[in-house]
Amino acid sequence: MDLKGKLDGRVLVGDGAMGTLLAERGFAYGHPYDRANLTHPAVVREVHEEYLRAGARVIETNTFSANGFKLARHDLEDRVEEINARGARLAREAVDAVVSRGEDALVLGAIGPLGRPLAPIGPISPEEAKAAFAGQARALLDGGVHALILETFVDLEELRLACEAVKDLGAPVLAHKTFVEDGETLAEGLPGRVARKVASWGPVLVGSNCTVGPQRMLGIVEGMASELDGPVAAYPNPGLPQLVGGKVRFNRDVSHFALYGRKLAQAGARLVGGCCGTTPVHVRALSEALRDFELDGKTNGGARRAARRAAAVPVERTEKGPAEAGAEPRTAFAQKIRSGFAVTVEVDLPRGYDISGVVEAARSLKERGAHAIDISDGARARLRMHPVAVARIVQEQAGIEVVAHISCRDRNIIGLQADLLSAAALGVKNILAVTGDPAQIGDYPEATSVFDTDAVGLVHVLSKMNRGEDLAGNHVGEPPGFLIGAAFNPTAEDLEGEVEKLERKAEAGAHAFWTQPVFEMASLERALEMLEGMGVSLLLGLMPLRSARQAEFLHHEVPGINIPEEVRKKLAGLSAEDAPKYGVEVARNLLEKAKPLVNGAYLMPPASAPHLAGDVIEGVVQPARTKS
Repeated sequence: MDLKGKLDGRVLVGDGAMGTLLAERGFAYGHPYDRANLTHPAVVREVHEEYLRAGARVIETNTFSANGFKLARHDLEDRVEEINARGARLAREAVDAVVSRGEDALVLGAIGPLGRPLAPIGPISPEEAKAAFAGQARALLDGGVHALILETFVDLEELRLACEAVKDLGAPVLAHKTFVEDGETLAEGLPGRVARKVASWGPVLVGSNCTVGPQRMLGIVEGMASELDGPVAAYPNPGLPQLVGGKVRFNRDVSHFALYGRKLAQAGARLVGGCCGTTPVHVRALSEALRDFELDGKTNGGARRAARRAAAVPVERTEKGPAEAGAEPRTAFAQKIRSGFAVTVEVDLPRGYDISGVVEAARSLKERGAHAIDISDGARARLRMHPVAVARIVQEQAGIEVVAHISCRDRNIIGLQADLLSAAALGVKNILAVTGDPAQIGDYPEATSVFDTDAVGLVHVLSKMNRGEDLAGNHVGEPPGFLIGAAFNPTAEDLEGEVEKLERKAEAGAHAFWTQPVFEMASLERALEMLEGMGVSLLLGLMPLRSARQAEFLHHEVPGINIPEEVRKKLAGLSAEDAPKYGVEVARNLLEKAKPLVNGAYLMPPASAPHLAGDVIEGVVQPARTKS
């Protein structure tokens, strides 16, 4: 099919939302609308027919979410081929029922994002993503679609993979990026740069859909058209949604939508339709507004595009990112890891917001040789103050750098990045990225664990910020110079698997690794043998034990901690006064032996006795203080 030829000298009118109409007809939000292809085919076909009667001559299949990953949430992953092929046939049947012979109407096979982040942020590998896109596309083509439309993609990398997956299947491809960026970012030329990049991947038509209303979409289309020789596509929403009576509602002023539909065509769009919230009423108004467009608007758009292209900022300048040096950590603690022996001590937070004891412990530990204080992020899913807030207070009042742990449990991708931006603004530049303990083991077991990503993904986010960008590629300002820390367990039962995770964290951008507590040199030496040649910076985890009871609990009930039997037996025979002294002795001996082999130490003293960390490091890292 010569899709570009059909766009020559005319504007094709696309359809509107499918989910909006299905929801109005009883399909509850949150259920897969694609399943209606099997359970309510007559309703799906009826929606297609309504759009065709309203003037649409390009309709999309009801398959936007019909990939294996999204359907798996509803136990439908084994029906991907059936749902997509049936969706294609229903659209073709609607065309045959409504459109007169000799008149064109195109069916586009709709393919959306997979619904889960790609690696390293999420669990989906590039190969798995491409296989999912290709499988869905083949089923749509088997069902009879004329072309494929890849739409509502936020992540350009995912869109690139989708283009690669379907480019050799023998069908025309349309590729749409949805722009979630603010107006200021869009005004800097982003739509044009995106259009040029997407066009290089081979689709016959590049465009944008969803998220924004027609007014904002006009600026996007102008930017895209200024960088392309051919036409573009535009499928805006009617405006921003609002929640009314527990249901999502959109603006239904169809005159505004139709007015901007004509402006979109004048700006260079040759396929114009609607996305979320649009109905056959919007499409009918759009179709009437564009009925005579080829008579008075055909040449104007080309002239305006040429003028915009001449005035455009050179792409070479706008595409340059921050200097690579911005990716390097710029904290004093990071310098200590690189050129000396760095010592950090984790101080537990109390319940509530009085952290005066934490500040006092930090002051004392600084005097005794610590270079930083670690603050955990709700370890074991306990309710505690936010580590970035604590870090700011401790740095100001105790005069020592803080390593703030950031967990993926409680925040989605937006929240995680917001917290990191806040940390940068507050001067908290040492971050330890952790996946986090699940909510069900903590203070509020009924709470929801988010886990949009894991520690590897969070390291990747931090690394991007160190290059001056957020995850979507938006400029965040001067690169913050975060020290990016990650965890490593040298005593893991599956040490090979643990080393593989370390490698993935290092590849994502981790600068140094904080280890789980180690209690014997043999465990450390085994791990160091496997890490040989990797150039990894390690901070050895040390935990001065205070009692036999604590040692038994950690050994038997806390995953990832192994305490030698001889240490546990010795503690069991000591008094309450002597047991902590022996715990300090074990940690000091290990620190002395390991000091030449690692880049620093990470001490985890009991919550009630942070001074034990000072007992370990005094005399090993810094000469012991003399009593006056």
